[in-house]
Amino acid sequence: MRILIACEYSGIVRDAFTKQGHYAVSCDLLPTESDGPHIQGDISEVIRDDRCGRWYQSKWDMMIAFPPCTYLCSSGLHWNKRKPERAAKTESALDFVRLLLNAPIDKIALENPVGCISTRIRKPDQAIQPHQFGHDASKRTCLWLKGLPKLHPTALVEPRTVNGKPRWSNQTDSGQNRLGPSEDRWKIRSQTYSGIARAMAEQWSDPCKT
Repeated sequence: MRILIACEYSGIVRDAFTKQGHYAVSCDLLPTESDGPHIQGDISEVIRDDRCGRWYQSKWDMMIAFPPCTYLCSSGLHWNKRKPERAAKTESALDFVRLLLNAPIDKIALENPVGCISTRIRKPDQAIQPHQFGHDASKRTCLWLKGLPKLHPTALVEPRTVNGKPRWSNQTDSGQNRLGPSEDRWKIRSQTYSGIARAMAEQWSDPCKT
């Protein structure tokens, strides 16, 4: 299959599909961080000709998209009431999500944390956790699917228990993420866990399942 990985610079998901024998290409405004087919540019220009408002004739069998979550995730939406300019960026981010979901590609998966996509566009088809795919970490992530089945967990990692509550290694005892503020925090937080990427590539490569 020809697979487009939208808004990915790490190459993690792209490389997982490449290992399954597919032609996978990542696309992002940033250059790729690993060797492999990559389009550095605006994904909307890859799937749509905005000069005339028309879709390109799709040459992709599948697209997996990771739109930036800064103005979409629940943790930051409370700022929108205090900063009108931020609310406008949320609207632009939602329009971008709609563009991706409406692309003329038969199989689409869009990933994002819990946020306003669920209330403003539609509810996700599935919510997954990295600890369901072999990682000692908690980060609830939503998937919006078109023409693809839900992912099945591959390797469950049990948590430690703190005051009767489950906690994984990326969490403090109170449940907060251990990763402190830094210039590249957003980069680290946005990368797809390799176990999830591998599950996508293995489970969505099977024509009997998709």
